[in-house]
Amino acid sequence: MTHTVHPYAHRLGIIRDWKSRWFGVKAKYKENLKGDVLIYGYLKKRLKGLFVNSVEIERSVKIFRIIIETSRPGLIIGRSGEGMTKLRNDILRFMSRNKLSSKEELKIDVKEVKSPESSAMIVAQMVAEGLEKRMPFRRVMKSMVEKAFANRDVKGIKISLAGMLGGSKMSRVESKKVGQIPLQTLRADIDYALYEAFLPLGKIGIKVWIYKGEIFDEK
Repeated sequence: MTHTVHPYAHRLGIIRDWKSRWFGVKAKYKENLKGDVLIYGYLKKRLKGLFVNSVEIERSVKIFRIIIETSRPGLIIGRSGEGMTKLRNDILRFMSRNKLSSKEELKIDVKEVKSPESSAMIVAQMVAEGLEKRMPFRRVMKSMVEKAFANRDVKGIKISLAGMLGGSKMSRVESKKVGQIPLQTLRADIDYALYEAFLPLGKIGIKVWIYKGEIFDEK
């Protein structure tokens, strides 16, 4: 029998790296793992609507670093850095409220995603935004597929929606695919995202796969 495997986890150690990286702090494995999970969940709610592609965490003995990739860095940084200061204070307050270790110095880095249409998570958020504005789901899927496939580095894209689509009383799954998505090829650079749109009839699940070619070893 075949098993569905997360495309990112399937390629860890081959062409992907861990999103939580610890250096010299493995003695506190339980505390660090709990802290990372809670911070990921908090930032997912805190940064909703800001088109965040990914959040990565790096821990060392003295520094606790959070790396945020977004297509709209100006909304997070704010005018003259006010947004960053507020975000840093909110994270420290959240850590103290949940009794998480905050002895390390907290640093936040914001990176800009130069090609948002080739990022699966940002495309999924754009689809959710269109659905929540009551736009027809087929039009949203078609426009986003065309925008993403217009990029040179995108060789294939697939968008799948699941839920009560178009006001129907029964849930169903609708998909649209352009190009190729070689999920079984480990060297294939496939970006995957799962997101949810909240509508009056219920949630609609959004899955996006974007294929950007194959990655070969430099040797």
